[in-house]
Amino acid sequence: MALTASTMLPLGTQAPEFSLPDVVSGKITSVSDYTGKVLLVMFICQHCPFVKHIRNELAKLSRDYLDSELGIIAISANDVEKYPDDAPESLKAMAIELDIKYPICYDESQEVAKAYTAACTPDFFLFDAEHKLIYRGQLDDSRPSNNEPVTGKHLRAAIDSALAGKEIIGEQKPSIGCNIKWKPGNEPSYFG
Repeated sequence: MALTASTMLPLGTQAPEFSLPDVVSGKITSVSDYTGKVLLVMFICQHCPFVKHIRNELAKLSRDYLDSELGIIAISANDVEKYPDDAPESLKAMAIELDIKYPICYDESQEVAKAYTAACTPDFFLFDAEHKLIYRGQLDDSRPSNNEPVTGKHLRAAIDSALAGKEIIGEQKPSIGCNIKWKPGNEPSYFG
């Protein structure tokens, strides 16, 4: 496991558009499906211990904000040949087991992950209703080995501020997790 921090994409960046299949329904999911809504785009996977550590909180987010003006899309971009636990069927099983209410999409080409400069799992990108980046960074201070409770407090504070039309204040700390498992020869230039 390579410990990797998020790239901290510049605030104000417009959400890159994409169209990816939801692993549960098969329906195509796009950024434009959430026009006028605050949008959270997360890069996750099934096998990473950092994602496993927060998976219940990720499911809870989907229920807590279900009736709000927040859209949520999760994306897995890992190379499934080397990491078969991250294949669409496994992601679907995870979504059903945890009763996740948002689409979990599979980025087979890894082009969406590159467009977002995603670096790790988990990696979080929160966009305002005009889909300009207003928060990127960690869920909270919890890690698999530090005994801090998983609360989602940093991300939830950002979401609540965005939904209330308020500016997000405070330091934005990078997310930390396993590196995205790039296909051979497909590593993005932002690492190099």
